[in-house]
Amino acid sequence: MLDRLNRYYPVRYSVVLLCAFLSIVFLAAWLIAGVGGWAFLFFGSALALGIHDMRQNAHAVLRNYPLIGRVRYMLEAIRPELRQYFLESDTEATPFSRAQRSLVYARAKGEPDKRPFGTQFNVNGPGYEWLHHAMVPKHLASSDFRVTVGSAACKQPYALSLFNISAMSFGALSANAIQALNQGAAIGGFAHDTGEGSISIHHKKHGGDLIWEIGSGYFGCRDDAGNFNAERFQENAQNPQVKMIEVKLSQGAKPGHGGMLPGEKVSPEIALARGVPVGVDCISPASHSAFSTPIELLTFIAQLRELSDGKPVGFKLCVGHAWEWFALAKAMQTTGIYPDFIVVDGSEGGTGAAPLEFSDHVGMPLQDGLRLVHNTLVGLNLREHIRLGASGKIVSAFDMARVIAMGADWCNSARGFMFSLGCIQAQACHTGHCPTGVTTQDPIRQQALVVPSKAQRVASFHRETMRSLADLVGAAGLEDPAQISADHVLRRINASQIAPLSSLLPSVPSGALISNKAYKANLADLPPVFLNFWERAQPETFALQS
Repeated sequence: MLDRLNRYYPVRYSVVLLCAFLSIVFLAAWLIAGVGGWAFLFFGSALALGIHDMRQNAHAVLRNYPLIGRVRYMLEAIRPELRQYFLESDTEATPFSRAQRSLVYARAKGEPDKRPFGTQFNVNGPGYEWLHHAMVPKHLASSDFRVTVGSAACKQPYALSLFNISAMSFGALSANAIQALNQGAAIGGFAHDTGEGSISIHHKKHGGDLIWEIGSGYFGCRDDAGNFNAERFQENAQNPQVKMIEVKLSQGAKPGHGGMLPGEKVSPEIALARGVPVGVDCISPASHSAFSTPIELLTFIAQLRELSDGKPVGFKLCVGHAWEWFALAKAMQTTGIYPDFIVVDGSEGGTGAAPLEFSDHVGMPLQDGLRLVHNTLVGLNLREHIRLGASGKIVSAFDMARVIAMGADWCNSARGFMFSLGCIQAQACHTGHCPTGVTTQDPIRQQALVVPSKAQRVASFHRETMRSLADLVGAAGLEDPAQISADHVLRRINASQIAPLSSLLPSVPSGALISNKAYKANLADLPPVFLNFWERAQPETFALQS
């Protein structure tokens, strides 16, 4: 609503200008004719409030929309009652519910995140999930949980936090948003994924740890034709800020789809980061040119590890054809080349703009994709060599506990950290008119996002979420999140049935996919996806064999 009313700058500040004009008029009337004193006090006070809105640092909406933005906060104050009696519940997600966003806002601001009167979820409804608690809970002294990423072939393993900023590029996010995220990561000691837009000057300004994502456009490591360039890669990869390198095969929001940043949006800063000409359409193809087979992909990963002087290298994917993943897993077994990590991105992941059909109906949801990848690695006895990350609508400690129970070693969050920056889910990311300055390249709009203030909120959101995870782990009688298993999380099937995730999610015994004399019999006992596609997948090609 704010954006539709205030798309043009003169209109955005029109109320403040009107108050200034009327203040002068009524001041003159008061001094000359002795009338209009109360009107002067009213409009003068409104003018002072509008100037205060433009100068304060806490609320980006008020900086961009002085006085007018206060209407939003007034509606927010009465909205719980309106929603409760006339509209919708706080748990309805579109795509994130008010309850989810409120939790992030509270933790980012360091405010109490408690809720009176109990849960708003229907605990007797199908799909409700909860965590087992112990009769003898534990108190955990620290919430700084970390996982070491780096296989035997890695010279510079990295102690990664269990909660990190997921991939969001400079260009999709504003310069101020990137700076605030990276400064928050530096304060909190966690990692910031660059997104495929590469490493910009804004990523470097505050020195936070980076996971450098390399997409099919090879931004930051490409030649003039758009192909991979080893020398340019090596220059960026050996930056001490870069702790891990991630090859993006696909993303959950629009798997199997490329992208283009129109030339008018390719500013000198974006061009410098991506290694492309200023003002020219920036193309991100749907597929990579550096490899075309599973073995070539693993060879590419080994090359990147060597060029980076042994930093952890892995890949991110939203699982699509199961046989393609199986072919890649078989290539690991055949070549002995393993990625240091794999990030599974669920189809529920978000982006600034994606075709509706892709967002709604393409790609495997996180639960299914994560479990398939985890099971395959377990079946090949490779799980201990490869760390698994997970991303897709993760904003709370229970979200983290749930995906850890399904096989993840750590979690990434994009929209959660956007909320910590002040995002209000206006869903105008693709328009350039973001009301909070998070997803816009407009230099005036993004001034509303004050970096030092928002960086503290980013760090606070991470800290409080990790503390909550420690509370959950302790309540379950455990000492580390890695001990959470699929037996610890239960799901209601219907009003009279519940079951742990371990009995609902498919599982594969250790080594069950390694060929031996009992292999045929074992395969028949595995989940149907393995029975249908495992033997038909080959390490030399992504194509399904007949």
